[in-house]
Formats: sequence, structure tokens, C-alpha cells
Amino acid sequence: MNPARRIAHLDMDAFFASVELLSYPQLRGQPVVVGGRNVPAPISDANGVLSCTRLGQYAGRGVVTTSTYEARALGVFSGMGLMQSAKLAPDAILLPANFEAYRHYSALFKSAVADIAPCVEDRGIDEIYIDLSDIDEPSESLGRKIKQAVMDATGLTCSMGITPNKLLSKISSDLDKPNGLTILEISDLQTRIWPLAAKKINGIGPKANEKLASLGIHTIGELAAAPIELLAEHFGNTTGWWMHQASNGMDDRPVITESTPKSISRETTFERDLHARQDRAILGERFTNLCNRLAQDLARKGFACKTIGIKLKFADFQSVTRDLSLTEPIFEANAIRHAAGQCVKRVSLERRIRLLGVRASSLVPLSEVQTHQVPLQPTLPF
Repeated sequence: MNPARRIAHLDMDAFFASVELLSYPQLRGQPVVVGGRNVPAPISDANGVLSCTRLGQYAGRGVVTTSTYEARALGVFSGMGLMQSAKLAPDAILLPANFEAYRHYSALFKSAVADIAPCVEDRGIDEIYIDLSDIDEPSESLGRKIKQAVMDATGLTCSMGITPNKLLSKISSDLDKPNGLTILEISDLQTRIWPLAAKKINGIGPKANEKLASLGIHTIGELAAAPIELLAEHFGNTTGWWMHQASNGMDDRPVITESTPKSISRETTFERDLHARQDRAILGERFTNLCNRLAQDLARKGFACKTIGIKLKFADFQSVTRDLSLTEPIFEANAIRHAAGQCVKRVSLERRIRLLGVRASSLVPLSEVQTHQVPLQPTLPF
């Protein structure tokens, strides 16, 4: 491991919820949940008093997009069903998601960071890795400068971890949330990292964590002390070796400043299960809307695709996928709708449908594709 490496992981604090609080500052300090479908925006009366939807009033299949730290203290976290969350925090305020605003503030904070440290790896709408190795400034002052630049550009706080590698920085950025700055060296591994739960290592999911627990391994330190042979026996040679390396703070992955996504997708879960014949009009409308939004995503990111796929999840939660490889790349909405329709025709539609998704893969830069495509009559599977 190169001792001169300094890698930062920057994670915006409760990003979606924090963006919403810029519009509704009077909600600060309260349990706020973002998510759901058709949730009305708060209405302010003449005295500036907000009328908001409460979580306990929501009925539907929506999930929590994010929540403030006050809501998290009540057990409400992203990915939970809203109906389940309502049992924990019925009086929490429920706000609709505004993804256009989130993308705007995401671009602002990333631009602010790049002005100080240009070697940035985009990891999503609310997090980045930054290579600070070539910047001649102490980590403490550099970290605070970056955090202040993010605040100045967005009005939002972030948390950072600065360590010799990406793995440790990812863990460290979560240690002092919100608005934290954690700086660790390899010498801090034993005192700061090893006491943490094994699942704090990015890549150890619930199933792997459960299997580790069955082996008596609960902390990162216990994982580091486990024989490689034991880990290989239960997880395979590759994963076992990776677990040993990660738990000992070893990670040589570089910060990658440019990457091509493998796929771009859009999907929607319906408020109620829909039938292909009885609800054909609704399904057709939603299907077309997904294809239109996918075409917009491709255009915004500068790609066309040579493979279109669909995903259906039925009322019994069983899923099927179908893909169609194309002779020429496509990017326009009607061409995507036509190809996706061909995929749907290969699925038996006797069961009611819970979720519908469309995916574009085998991506190619739009600059390499003819800018005009012959219009196709969309296939109508519903």
C-alpha cells in the first residue's frame, strides 16, 4: 500500500431530506420522511404556517426515499415501506420527492469539490470519492475547506472520511455524522475500525453478515483475526480473501474519474396490482411514460443502447426479465417503446402485475450514433 495515498469519501447528510428543508426551514429539527406516491406538497397559510401530510395518513405501497436524523431515531430508514414506517412514527411529516432539485444540488456540491480537488469519482447523487494525494495541504484544513465549499454552494452539510484508501474512507465518513470529518491512518485501524460491526464494511450484506455471525464473527476485528481458510471454506476463495484484506484495512482501488455506466433503467411499482387486459389503458400509459423517461435519461447522459430489457414483478412477488439485442443502437422514445413491447410479448401475462421496469444496456456514446432514426410504430403489448 502506498503510504502517501490520501483518499476522501464525501457523503451528503440525509441529502434528499436536507434539500427539502431548504424549501421548508420551519421543519428543521422534526422527524421528516420523503417518499411515497401522489403525496401533496405542504401548503403555507397567510401566517406562514405549514399544513403537511403526516406519515400516519399515507395509504399505499410507497417506500421511504430518505428521512431526517430525527426520523431515523424513531426507526424510519430509507427503503422501508411507508405503511410499516407509519407504525413507528405516525406523526412524522411526509414530503413528496423532488428529484429535479436533488440533481441540481448534486451538481452544485460536486462542482464545488472539483474546484478544490479535481480528482473526483462520482458514486451517486449524494456521494463521491476524492483523491487528495497530490494536494500539498494537511488533511484537517483541506477537509474543512472542502466541507465549507459544499456548504457555501448548497447550504447543506456533508460528512467526510480521509484515510489511505477508499474502503476505510467509506467507513470513516459514517463515524461522525452529521457534519463530521474523520481522519484516520492505518495505525488507527485497531482502535477505530476493528470494534465496528463486520457489516460496516461496504460489500458485506445481510446474508454474509448472518453467516459470519453463525461463525462467531461479529466485529471487523474478529473478521481480521479469522483464519483465511475458514473464510474461504464458507464464502469461497475470492470472497474469503477479500474479507481478510478488507478487515485488515487493505484496499488498492484507484479513484476513477471517468466511467461508462453498464445500464440505465426506470421502473415503477403500482399502487395496486394491475391486470394486462382489465387495466390495459393504465399499463399502456405507464409503460409509455417509463420509455419516455428512459429516453430522456439516455439523452441527458449522452448514450444510445443496443439492448433493451423489461422487468415484471407479479402479485406473488415472482419476477421475470426479457432482453432484446438490436442490430443498431437506439435512443429515441418510440424506438425504445417498440423494442420493450417486443420483450413484453414474450411473457405470459395471466397474473396481476405489481412492478414494471424498462432497462437500456450495451450502451454506446451518442456521438457515435446517427442522430436521426427512422420512426417505428410502438408495439402495444397491453
